[in-house]
Amino acid sequence: MIAPANAMVLAAGLGLRLRPITDNLPKPLVPVAGRTMLDRALDALAAAGVVACVVNTHYLGDMIAAHVVERARPHVHISPEETLLDTGGGVSRALPLLGPGPFFTVNADILWDEAPGVPALQRLAAAFDPARMDALLLVVPRTRAVGYDGAGDFFLDDDGRLARRGSAPEAPFVFTGLQVLRPELVRDVPEGPFSLNLLYDRAIADGRLHGLIHAGRWFHVGTPDGLALAEAALAAVPLASGATT
Repeated sequence: MIAPANAMVLAAGLGLRLRPITDNLPKPLVPVAGRTMLDRALDALAAAGVVACVVNTHYLGDMIAAHVVERARPHVHISPEETLLDTGGGVSRALPLLGPGPFFTVNADILWDEAPGVPALQRLAAAFDPARMDALLLVVPRTRAVGYDGAGDFFLDDDGRLARRGSAPEAPFVFTGLQVLRPELVRDVPEGPFSLNLLYDRAIADGRLHGLIHAGRWFHVGTPDGLALAEAALAAVPLASGATT
């Protein structure tokens, strides 16, 4: 597949669990090892060939808009949300700006490392097959999820299809927040707020939700403790040379 030229960065969250750091700073602008998570995401998208990117905002959104106003690559279109629309509602609202083809979405409050070889977003674009997939999610083994203490999100079968953890006590893979979506998946959706999980479940039912295993590290920066763990891990083993994240 030709790499998507458009993307969306989900940046509208409240960052409540990262307080007091986020009392006066939106979570995407929190620096990790000297660079904001939003800048890392946008730089990675630019390196993957993305030309235009929608960034949705809510909490302290004016700060995010001011932060990206002079960015040339990718060109950023701000999609402010007076009322939080959740992940699915935010993507649905931005759909007219994302073009007719598959597009990336990236959470603005994550950090990932690149293993040697092809960067993660380029791997996603190369692996995405719109004839078989409505969504391709980058997943990481729990053993490489720094600061994550959950039970996991998905199982992955031999054909690359994802299944929910469901009632199982744990699952081996965690969703990283990086993905490629077909715009057709984001049609016939509820008005107002809803989660992308609704669309993942539809894709699972159709056998069209697939996963790609991330070869590097992924950092869960959800709390002050998680931020400290990420910075300690990066101090011990810096991001791979040439990494854009």
